[in-house]
Amino acid sequence: MVEHLSMIQLAEIVAVLAGFLCVWLTIRENIWCWPAGLLQVSLYVWIFYDAKLYSDFGLHIFYIFLQFYGWYHWLHGGTRGHLSVSGLSRPILLIWVTAALAGSLAWGSIMERYTDASVPYWDAYTTAASLIAQWLLTRKKLESWYFWISVDFVAIGVYLFKGLYLTSGLYLAFLIMATAGLIRWRNVLILEGRSSA
Repeated sequence: MVEHLSMIQLAEIVAVLAGFLCVWLTIRENIWCWPAGLLQVSLYVWIFYDAKLYSDFGLHIFYIFLQFYGWYHWLHGGTRGHLSVSGLSRPILLIWVTAALAGSLAWGSIMERYTDASVPYWDAYTTAASLIAQWLLTRKKLESWYFWISVDFVAIGVYLFKGLYLTSGLYLAFLIMATAGLIRWRNVLILEGRSSA
């Protein structure tokens, strides 16, 4: 069976497995989520370029740097070397939501005008919202999971449309896992008596 798979298909299989492991470890606040994520995003740089999903391609290049930053920040960013889950104030959350929508429209119009992107605005939304979600995740902000849930929902449709069935299945799993992550991190926040920061 393996001899009948293309290099892209093999890369997608490995990326899916690494992505699943990354999110599973992230939900548990396990530092090893970052190396697993690094493998996943590195492979998706190639996969998305091949699929002409240029916003996702660029996003995953940026993710490589965020993987290293998140790894470092989770190790050294909190008090006494531990970064705890915290939440955003409503005004700050509103700023991030507005940034995601504005970024989607701006980037989508650029992709529509200057590239042969397949679904420029949907691809741009997953890019803009993912950047925000990943940044908030590096800071262990609860609201990162809300952004991930919205990204996963949109991404499932985009990847089905592009014939990336394994990746679409991965994002369905991500949607379920992001919901579990939201619940788990919310419980951590409640148990530790922290809220907006």
